[in-house]
This record gives sequence, C-alpha cells and structure tokens, in this order.
Amino acid sequence: MNTPMTFKRYELKYLLSRPQKAAILKAMEPYMALDAYGRTTIRNLYYDTDTFLLARRSLDHPVYKEKLRVRSYEPAEGEDLVFVELKKKFDSIVYKRRLTMPYQETMDWLAGAVEKEDSQIAAEITWFRNHYETLKPVVFLSYEREAYFNRAGGDFRITFDENIKARTQQLTLAGSASGIPLIPGNMALMEVKCSGGYPFWLTRVLSSAHICKGSFSKYRTAYENLILEQMAEIRTVS
Repeated sequence: MNTPMTFKRYELKYLLSRPQKAAILKAMEPYMALDAYGRTTIRNLYYDTDTFLLARRSLDHPVYKEKLRVRSYEPAEGEDLVFVELKKKFDSIVYKRRLTMPYQETMDWLAGAVEKEDSQIAAEITWFRNHYETLKPVVFLSYEREAYFNRAGGDFRITFDENIKARTQQLTLAGSASGIPLIPGNMALMEVKCSGGYPFWLTRVLSSAHICKGSFSKYRTAYENLILEQMAEIRTVS
C-alpha cells in the first residue's frame, strides 16, 4: 500500500454520539470501505516550544497555524519506522508534509543531534525545528481510529477517532497508549477529509441526524485540559 507524503485538502470535524456514528456508518455502507489498516491505535508525540507557543496560537483560531508531530501505528523504538509530519492550516485548507524514518533517528534529528537534508520535506522540517529554537516533545496523544476510503476512488476519506487520550509524561512512542481522556467515552470524533464538496448521501445523513460541524483540535484540547491545569496548580501551590 503506497502512502502519500504530501496532502492538500479540507479536514472537517464532527463530535458524534453513538447513535449519530451508527447513522453515519449505515449511510456509508454502499460507498465507503475500511482501509488496509483497519482499526488501529495511533500514537503521537506533539512538539512545541518551552512556552507552548504553537498551542497558545491555536487558542485564538488563527487563519494560519502549524504543528509538528511524530506518529506511529504501533509501539515504536529503535529502528521501527515512524511518520514525521509537518502540518499547516491556512484558510481552512490543510497542507501536510510527511517523512518515514526510524524512530531513534527521528528523535535525534528533531533534537538537533543529527542533520537530515536529503529531501525538500526534510529541509522544511529542519527549518521549522530551527525556527522554533526550543522545540521538544510536550504531549503524548493516542486514539483508536477507523479509516474509510471511497470505493469509487478519489481522495475522499472519513475517519472515526475514539478513546482519545493524552499525557505530559512518558513522552515516548514505546509502551502503552495510556493517558487522560479528552472526550467522553461514548463519543467519537469524525473527520471528513476531501479536496472538494461532500457527496449527497453524506449531506443527507448529516442533516437527518442533526450533526453539525465543529472545531476540535486534539493537541489544543490536551493543552487546555492538561498543561494549563498543571500550570494553575503550580501557581496555587506557590
């Protein structure tokens, strides 16, 4: 299975109850199929500065924002391959640049211990790392994902993320996917990923099931729920 290294698309998000997810799945059956990964547990390390500059910018819902993360689809260490992803959003369009690298090499590179300039994407990520001088892993974030693709072809995709959890310690992709829940256990985050309009069957079920688009950033929510609370506790104690 070939994995694209660059993306340009819309990514629209919906928080669903269990009945709403069931309605979407039923409507999808003739048109969408589960991709080759099936249901996977995705692990991410999100990077930010020592003042959490990227998270604080995201709180204002700016027209442009960017983030850097390292992702794996199973526990990773040493020579296990992971994805390094530079994600930018401008005027509701998401641009993603991605590399596949061994885990330890990735961590060394992003920490500035080694250099990697063998591709345009690597050069862009290196610039990002150098521009944000104190960049480091600050949040581990995991979730269980079901990803579906359009049977008729094209880039239209739908994903459902559940059991979204985050932690600010044990910042590694090895080991368990434990953390503090970011959404209720009876809800799912649906993301619609496309470069154009919605198919009629989707607009119809969104309307009939009273499902409205929302704004939900996993990393921003982790920052609000974990890091800001920890800062408040420290100020209270001091």
